[in-house]
Amino acid sequence: MDLSKRALEIQASPIRKLMPYAGTAKRKGVSVYHLNIGQPDIDTPEEMIRVYHEFSEKVLAYGPSQGLDVYRHSLVSYYAKHNINIDESDIIVTTAGSEAIIFAMLVICNEGEEVIVPEPFYTNYNGFATMTSINIKPLTTYAENGFQLPNDATIEALIGPKTKAIMLCNPGNPTGTVYSQEDIFRVAAIAKKHDIFVISDEVYREFIYDGAVHTSIMHVPDFEDNAVLVDSVSKRYSACGARIGCIISKNKTLMEATLKFAQARLCPPTIDQLAANACVYLDDSYIEAIQQEYQKRRDLVFDQLMQIPDVVCRKPEGAFYIVVKLPIANAEDFVIWLLTEFSIDNETVMAAPAEGFYATPGLGRDELRLAYILNEQDLTKAMTIFRKGLAEYIRTH
Repeated sequence: MDLSKRALEIQASPIRKLMPYAGTAKRKGVSVYHLNIGQPDIDTPEEMIRVYHEFSEKVLAYGPSQGLDVYRHSLVSYYAKHNINIDESDIIVTTAGSEAIIFAMLVICNEGEEVIVPEPFYTNYNGFATMTSINIKPLTTYAENGFQLPNDATIEALIGPKTKAIMLCNPGNPTGTVYSQEDIFRVAAIAKKHDIFVISDEVYREFIYDGAVHTSIMHVPDFEDNAVLVDSVSKRYSACGARIGCIISKNKTLMEATLKFAQARLCPPTIDQLAANACVYLDDSYIEAIQQEYQKRRDLVFDQLMQIPDVVCRKPEGAFYIVVKLPIANAEDFVIWLLTEFSIDNETVMAAPAEGFYATPGLGRDELRLAYILNEQDLTKAMTIFRKGLAEYIRTH
């Protein structure tokens, strides 16, 4: 029997598809430093863990489809601290940021319509697009200028009759690029001119370095009908397994339609919402400490990369990723080689080949994404192995 077109076309995760090689290495007794996946090693807040331990209701019942009132009320306060002024009716809690993105695509686009996305982009956008039967139209950005957005004319050249939205990730995964207020405002102006939406993935909002300032799509004046914000607690609170996110918009028609999709999947997870709610009231020092830690890790990785001849890389201003263009032809082959043929003191490194973060065939083949999510000691070891491994790979290939 034949499977669906979606099943046949959905992309395998470039972040996870090489895991069998890592598994084989581990079974041989080789330790693997995982720089391929954005799983922070920072402790989840005690306040969040305590909610799981102390939950005492005798029935774990359905909650409201739009999310628990107590959590949505808290989210209004959280966003107000970031100068995003919304009320509870503008928020629908989702099962992670993934569902928020899928809901946005389903509500905005018909089958075969298009969303413009700067590439390289979070690889699961490809999967979500396949699931919702829409097309991603890539807007190529380049390592040489830190993956910054191109000029207005280049963006507008991609807008056609099937274009329904521009989707941004700010700060960016996989690049760590932070878009300036000028960039956000000019993309909004383009969207308004062409009567399309901007979907803004702001999961890494807190992780901004070197004095950079985060601009939300919700900060743009007179853009309420076009702006859709998607968010998640996964990285903010080192709680990737909690699977709580949200979709936010002041466009009442859009949110009414989104609620119908939310009702169809019944409700987001109750206990995880309560756990996320506890994090809203953490002292600001929690985020500040994490921000400082990631900036230190970023500097370590970047300084190590700058010791490698002929790499192309700009220091990212946000998130906890860095994309580097290497002086080799095939980064995926290099990662497989690291996992199968190279180690130092029985240790090796895994990274994510960047080709899978592009929609344009052939791009990113010589690039890797590194996630600086390990502690300083492990990260130092991992980058030493990476540098020496790359030198040996270049010498022998």
